[in-house]
Amino acid sequence: MIKPALTAIAFGVALIAGVATAQQPYTTQAPSLDGIGKVYMGREIAQVMGHLGASWLERSERAQEEGTELLIKNLPLKPTDAVADIGAGTGYFSFRLAAKVPQGKVYAVDIQQEMLDIIAARQSKNTVGNVIGVLGTESDPRLPENALDLILMVDAYHEFNYPREMGEAMVRALKVGGRIALVEYRAEDDNVPIKRLHKMSQAQAKKEMAALGLRWAQTIDALPWQHLMFFEKPQ
Repeated sequence: MIKPALTAIAFGVALIAGVATAQQPYTTQAPSLDGIGKVYMGREIAQVMGHLGASWLERSERAQEEGTELLIKNLPLKPTDAVADIGAGTGYFSFRLAAKVPQGKVYAVDIQQEMLDIIAARQSKNTVGNVIGVLGTESDPRLPENALDLILMVDAYHEFNYPREMGEAMVRALKVGGRIALVEYRAEDDNVPIKRLHKMSQAQAKKEMAALGLRWAQTIDALPWQHLMFFEKPQ
């Protein structure tokens, strides 16, 4: 779906007025410490963690801190499912998903070629055949339409520069009845030791997913620090 473009004048007026419109759903403000100054549905978008932070994704204590195996266990996957890991980074979850869908496939999507190079090196070393690296853009994950049973995003969505466009593309990629599994650090919990803009509340997530036409299905709060929220593509 190609969104109608605003004229340069209309675009400027929308931003100056600080009012989001259907054609231009974003407003701007002075950037906060960890934000980019771009606001979507009342939420300032966080700065992206670059490939130089790859070691954070693979830290040894991650499994315990985030309950990563419990997360994977709670994903409703069948061996033949097609799955996308958006914001795949080093492939931490991509390869764990691949083991759960041995007859299916995992699209490991990232906008940084350096991250995909890390995934390719790991794939070659471990001879995993069902992980497909995809170089997406800031507004398009470049996934096949009506093809996916599940899309997983772990601590990535809050950094999307174009969440509306990315969201619309993800909905197109889902099969009817397919789900987005959105994993975000709990903004409601001050004890979660993560910067504010790198957290999301369940209420904010529901609002943003509803704007895409997705139906909230379930939230699992068994993880130590994060919400695991499921949103379904309806008939």
